[in-house]
Amino acid sequence: MATQTSSPRALATGWASRLTQLALVVLVLETVTGLLITFAPFHATIEWSVLLHTAVGLLLLVPVAWYLAVHWLDYKAYNLSDTVVLGYVAGVALLLCLVSGAVVTWQGLFGLRMSLLWRNLHLYSTFAVLAATLPHVVIVWFRRRHTAIRPAARKIVWQTLVGTAAGLVVIAVMARTYSGVKYVNEFPPDYHFLYGEDRPFAPSLAVTASGGAFDAESLAGSESCGTSGCHSQILAEWKPSAHRYSAMDPLFQKVQSVMAEQNGPESTRYCGGCHDPISLFAGSKRIFSENLTSEHGFNEGVSCLSCHGIRETDLQGNANYVMTQPASYLWQWKDGGIEKRLGDFLIRTYPDEHAKLSKRMYKAPEYCAACHKQFIDAEVNRVGWVQLQNQYDNWKASHWFVEGDPTKTIECRECHMPLVDSTDPARGDATDYNRDPGDRRHRSHRFVAANSMVPQMLKLEGWEEQVEQTAVWLRGELEIPEIRDKWREGPVVDMALDVPAQVIPGDTMPVRLVMTANKVGHDFPTGPLDIIQSWVEVHVTDAAGNEIFSSGTRDEKHFIEPGSFLFKAEPVDQYGNLIDRHNLWEMVGVRYRRALFPGYSDTVEYLVDCPTTMARGEPTDLARTGKEVHELEVPVPMTGGEVRVVAQLMYRKVDQYLVNFLLGEDSGLTAPVIEMNRVEASVEVGPPSKQAAAASGSELMAGG
Repeated sequence: MATQTSSPRALATGWASRLTQLALVVLVLETVTGLLITFAPFHATIEWSVLLHTAVGLLLLVPVAWYLAVHWLDYKAYNLSDTVVLGYVAGVALLLCLVSGAVVTWQGLFGLRMSLLWRNLHLYSTFAVLAATLPHVVIVWFRRRHTAIRPAARKIVWQTLVGTAAGLVVIAVMARTYSGVKYVNEFPPDYHFLYGEDRPFAPSLAVTASGGAFDAESLAGSESCGTSGCHSQILAEWKPSAHRYSAMDPLFQKVQSVMAEQNGPESTRYCGGCHDPISLFAGSKRIFSENLTSEHGFNEGVSCLSCHGIRETDLQGNANYVMTQPASYLWQWKDGGIEKRLGDFLIRTYPDEHAKLSKRMYKAPEYCAACHKQFIDAEVNRVGWVQLQNQYDNWKASHWFVEGDPTKTIECRECHMPLVDSTDPARGDATDYNRDPGDRRHRSHRFVAANSMVPQMLKLEGWEEQVEQTAVWLRGELEIPEIRDKWREGPVVDMALDVPAQVIPGDTMPVRLVMTANKVGHDFPTGPLDIIQSWVEVHVTDAAGNEIFSSGTRDEKHFIEPGSFLFKAEPVDQYGNLIDRHNLWEMVGVRYRRALFPGYSDTVEYLVDCPTTMARGEPTDLARTGKEVHELEVPVPMTGGEVRVVAQLMYRKVDQYLVNFLLGEDSGLTAPVIEMNRVEASVEVGPPSKQAAAASGSELMAGG
């Protein structure tokens, strides 16, 4: 029993005290709702528990703190005993719980994320309060159960039970009144199960966790990820990215419409798993759909949730993954107002469900392989299996992959999602060998690669920077400090010119260009090689600057001249006809394919005829009269000086024929051409041979 060391005083926090009764009701209600929030599964009822827990805590923060102070004044004169010590422990723990709760609430309302330290302090201080308060109260009860406190104690117990029950009833009523958006996960009535109800999305290999349709809204709404202020930086990066416009790309839209006309709308599901998962899983790709993609009005291809909702992947490719339907928070899709603020508050203060959107599997190249590996089989081409683009297996077989050694391996995300300085709540990472939770960086969601045409054509938000970064990337100028020690310096494709030291006028000069895949993680170029063009442009000029040879130039209609050296593929259909409209559903093989494997080289050789004369402008007599000066091309002997050789590696995402076919020649559109690398060399021009000199003299006489 505790004993006083001074004269007794009236207790303000005894069993019959209203302050004690109020404090106990609040503490029990907050404890019960707090435990529900911590241990119960995600549900609208638990979200309302978060809101009631927060509201009651804020409203009664001062009364409970006042109770602590007065209770201490009541018993500070008592000698230390087990009861008093437990009381002090419970009081300190409760004080920590109140302070940490206030901090967590502030972070939920005005911060970007809740601090794990303060969250854990709030949680564990609650356990400490329980561990100290329960024996504190029980000991007092048993030691004084025969005194006059029994009626007051019974009353306070009933009041506490009734008050807690009333709070839980309020939560249940609110959850029944509004439990969040109701998704309609049903296929349209006219949906055709082309390959049976067990394969509703075939010929795509993508499936949903439920096996059925997903409401389009449940995978869209990427804008909301940034408007809350949380992931605004990542949202800005994603907006002009290839993932964002994968479905709204006019080139894709046209190819899809042609495929639908020829093979039926259901066949376009083959493309939907990677390009257009929202429409695919909503059942939009069907015969009576007016718009196979934007039926639901979402301008999103691979949205935030459709990427982060994937649960597992398979290395087969063709979108072989399992899509889950992410749980939505209350008011998650609201655009503004108090409802939007409440929805954001719930995500920040009750983040466990939201945190499930980030998984370790997203860092693995095998995750990317689900879409960045493609084939066609008889279900599509009616003939048989054909391998298409395959970045994953290229990378896995290359020197960039060293099994079991991340310090020597370069993975997809390390190149295409380089680290950037970040204010995002998702910054920092403890799971990468060369990162830590406090590095204040996140992986860029621009997914920079090689497409600078579509962002510019659609004028997407931030397209200028996306186009510039694409050019920087293709030139190999992007610096990635975190992999500098295992990545190579210099251009993406190294180039070296091999030319003779001297050329004699009238002779043939050999020009040899060697290209080496220097820092590409897969084939170069990669992707749909029936669309992509990378080629060598060569110019050879004499000492006067006259062009004596060229290759790889484009005409006024943007077509590359025939005979140019091209990295490209030419697929064919079963009749041997060229697949030149990206009509891959008719493809059965390839008649030509040229690409560079990582670390490997390719060579192109040119034979340049060195003329015996060169044209040089000479002023006419009109120049001496002060009138307009004209220049005549007067042939002069090719003696001395040097021949200049310039070789450029060019790249464009879409060849001009396909642009004209899909968008119309009158569109005036062409894919931006990027110079990836350039090398130059000079060749000394030696004295002409006797035969060349004689021929040169004849030319001069004829010119005179």
